[in-house]
Amino acid sequence: MKLIVGLGNPEKRHENTRHNIGFEVIDELARQFGTGLSSGKGNFHVTRISHAGQPVILLKPMTYMNLSGHAVVAAMNFYKIGITDMIVVCDDLNIPLGTIRLRAKGSAGGQNGLKHIIQCLGREDFARLRVGIGRELPTGSYSSFVLGRFSDEERKTADEILPRCVDAALDFVKNGIEHAMNHYNSKNS
Repeated sequence: MKLIVGLGNPEKRHENTRHNIGFEVIDELARQFGTGLSSGKGNFHVTRISHAGQPVILLKPMTYMNLSGHAVVAAMNFYKIGITDMIVVCDDLNIPLGTIRLRAKGSAGGQNGLKHIIQCLGREDFARLRVGIGRELPTGSYSSFVLGRFSDEERKTADEILPRCVDAALDFVKNGIEHAMNHYNSKNS
């Protein structure tokens, strides 16, 4: 069984913000597979799909971004999912909007949701799909930027990258992180 986790913040006021792009990827996966998410056996929303003969859990932690690790660990324990069978989808303000980067492991890179997952797991060797939310920061805090909504033009770019994120996550499920990295980390493919 595989686990695809999308990071974000619950509550209507956080919908369509840069920080919730991970939630959007999960919602798009669920939509494409004709299912919806419901409350799970923990502080998360969840649904099951099947891809390439593989059962897959789609998960959205409801703990807020900075405490995502609690929900992720609870889901991993409940569904008995190993660390190599999980990929975490999150925003990354160090990557240009419209770009994605897959990694097999690594540091949090300033992403607080990843930081908390690493802290709760006690290790950082899990796959992640980082979705660029822009590098040209306006004046002000990073917090205001990531919690802000996309402009109309940015929203168009974010919407265009969602199918690529879905394809990359499904490639991870079918072929593993190395294959997905080789096919989706190129800017022009």
